Amino acid sequence: MWSSGRRVLQDLLVLPAALRSFSLTAAQNTVVVERWWQVPLSKVGSPPRLHPRRHRIYKLVEDTKHLPKEKMELILTQTVPKLGGRGDTVFVKKSIGRNKLLPQGLAVYPSPDNKQMFAEELRLLREGKPEERVQTRTGQLTVEYLKRSHLKINQMPSDEFQVHKEVVCRQFLKKLGVVVPTNALSLPFDSVKEVGDYWCEVTVNGMDTVRIPLSVVPYEDQSASYKRQLKAQKLQLEAEEVLEPTDEEEATAQAVSDAAVEAEESQVSEDSASAAEETAANTPTSQDTTAPPSDSPKKD
Repeated sequence: MWSSGRRVLQDLLVLPAALRSFSLTAAQNTVVVERWWQVPLSKVGSPPRLHPRRHRIYKLVEDTKHLPKEKMELILTQTVPKLGGRGDTVFVKKSIGRNKLLPQGLAVYPSPDNKQMFAEELRLLREGKPEERVQTRTGQLTVEYLKRSHLKINQMPSDEFQVHKEVVCRQFLKKLGVVVPTNALSLPFDSVKEVGDYWCEVTVNGMDTVRIPLSVVPYEDQSASYKRQLKAQKLQLEAEEVLEPTDEEEATAQAVSDAAVEAEESQVSEDSASAAEETAANTPTSQDTTAPPSDSPKKD
């Protein structure tokens, strides 16, 4: 067995380089192993004494082929959907970073110079002049979300109910999930309690201002009993809508039957009237049928 294997290896080594290049290809992965049997210490200056078979048995410690792939750290230069905005440090797969982000100029390596440059840009974004500032990606998403939002506030049954800045800020967090400080909110009124449609303006990061519709709607009890009552009313209305066409059909049929009866009665009355006229025309009067008295004596 060993002789045949050795012969095969010798034949491969004798072949030209073009044919045996596959056998000389370097391994693409790294494997860490250690000896199963520990090699005993040897004297100083002398080589270790290795057993011909025992010390050639190894056990696997680590195989880099099955390790989790390390991700690449990059700094974005532009806003990338589902990834981040300019100046954000992201960790992506090496294939995405090398094939998409770096060639297209969407990201750079996190070198000390690049880190310092983006840190200075972030400082100017927070402390610079308004005309020099640039909206962050989170701010852009917030602006887009607020543009398609509509805030509704339920009117409470209390007499002390008032809609002012603090109430609107709390409703923004409760209904829309957006934290709006009072200094970033502007209302066209100080306080209001009447039901109606209004508006408010929210300034995002001190740059973009969005006008949002605001409505004060009548009070609605959100308890379970009230919901059951609403459901029963809804079912009742649906049942009435289903029954209304039946009532209309019955009324139409009754009207048709009444009209038919009236037509029959009028026809019967007309027939009787015509029969009476014919009878009167065929029957002679009493004066015509009565013979005048005769003056001649009766014959015995």
